[in-house]
Amino acid sequence: MMGAIYLAALLVSLGCMLLLDWRFRLFFWRDAVAAAVVTAVGLAFFLVWDVAGIAAGIFFRGEAAIATGIVLAPELPLEEPIFLVFLVVCTMVLYGGAVRLLERRHGTSQAQGAAR
Repeated sequence: MMGAIYLAALLVSLGCMLLLDWRFRLFFWRDAVAAAVVTAVGLAFFLVWDVAGIAAGIFFRGEAAIATGIVLAPELPLEEPIFLVFLVVCTMVLYGGAVRLLERRHGTSQAQGAAR
C-alpha cells in the first residue's frame, strides 16, 4: 500500500484541479477540444524533455518508498506522465483563473473611470 501513496496523491490532486475547473469553467469545461489538445501537446513536450534528460544522464529515477516502482521506460516511472498531466492542467486552470480575475478587475476599473 505504501508504494501507491505518490500515485494516489497525484490522482487526488488532479481530481481537485478538475473540480475547480468544473466549478469555474476555466479549461476543460470551457472548451474541451482545445483543452485536450493543449494537454496532449504539453504532455508530449514534457515527455520528450524527460526522455532527452534521461538520455543525457541528467534525469534519473530515485528510489522512493511512496512510489509504485513501475517503470514505463528506463528511468521513467509510471507516476511521471500523471504528474506531467497534473502540471499542464494546474497551469492552465491557474492561467484561466488569472485571466478571469484580471478581466473582471479591468472591467470594474473601466466602469469606475467612465463614472468620473
